[in-house]
Amino acid sequence: MGTLGMAVFKQQRVEDFYDIGEELGSGQFAIVKRCKEKSTGVEYAAKFIKKRQSRASRRGVRREEIEREVDILQELQHPNIITLHDVYENRTDMVLILELVSGGELFDFLAQKESLSEEEATEFIKQILSGVQYLHSKKIAHFDLKPENIMLLDNNIQRPRIKLIDFGLAHRIKDGVEFKNIFGTPEFVAPEIVNYEQLGLEADMWSIGVITYILLSGASPFLGDSKQETLANISAVNFEFDEEFFGSTSELAKSFIRQLLVKDTRKRLKIQDALNHPWIKPVNPRQALVRRQSVVNIENFRRQYARRRWQLSFRIVALCNHLTRMMKKGHTKTQDKPKMGYVGRTVAMFERECESDQEEEGVPRRPRTRKRSSTS
Repeated sequence: MGTLGMAVFKQQRVEDFYDIGEELGSGQFAIVKRCKEKSTGVEYAAKFIKKRQSRASRRGVRREEIEREVDILQELQHPNIITLHDVYENRTDMVLILELVSGGELFDFLAQKESLSEEEATEFIKQILSGVQYLHSKKIAHFDLKPENIMLLDNNIQRPRIKLIDFGLAHRIKDGVEFKNIFGTPEFVAPEIVNYEQLGLEADMWSIGVITYILLSGASPFLGDSKQETLANISAVNFEFDEEFFGSTSELAKSFIRQLLVKDTRKRLKIQDALNHPWIKPVNPRQALVRRQSVVNIENFRRQYARRRWQLSFRIVALCNHLTRMMKKGHTKTQDKPKMGYVGRTVAMFERECESDQEEEGVPRRPRTRKRSSTS
């Protein structure tokens, strides 16, 4: 068995202990499939993560990164965080056996609703905050909070339970230890990531501000017409509450977002402050009434969110196609690469995503869909 701290990777064949079923979703280097434990009949999600086979390769995930994810997941036990059940390893993959989260994405669920009050919206935000509070109490930052990683355990009940998933970028934050990185999804990353500055738990709070903005409007606060424009908007904290999208939004909700989308990490709301904000926890009947009477424009949410998803898909495909053509023409030699400012670093990040899409050329692939289930 391979070990790291408490992490134990079983060397047996996962197929000997689980019946592997349909594919539920796929990511950059991972495929998630439904599975059933033979000894109990309980269903789980098996996440097959492709291992990087050599230091020179860019294909697959480095072993230490998978071990870090598993090490963190094994420590987590919270109602709003996905649970790790078991881990296996074979020659090409590490396999995480995870709680089956089959209710789909929160935002897809909300888009189906006829109406949504801010009071109802805060019930979902409160669950997100509860999961993040648990992580932050353990000095763990998620670093990839976004709508696609906020899932529902079951969407067939009146008040579905939220599950935070995908801990591939999660890190333990250690006092006095410098930690800088360029990672995450550009639309949701904090300015300190864009500017390659010291990172901490505060980055998650920024992401929650972006998520809340989108939840209330369907629009994205910083998304520009290009990746460069998006990053510039984030660095400048360039956003506004357009009357078209926020005409029926309460000042309490706007205050919550404003206090999260703050560039100075020292002034940004911390997790306990967010939980105690009057929009989340009203301090008097008037605030509770305002929250109950203020509504999310669901029609606009559906329209804007669908448009946003289409734009993101189109831009990523277009950028990958462009970079692929550049690489084939030999235009991405070291001397031709842009200076590694925040724009250059983000382009490099997307180059890595494009490389993953070219992995194992010649192997037929099904078109990717938006079908999602649990991916730790």
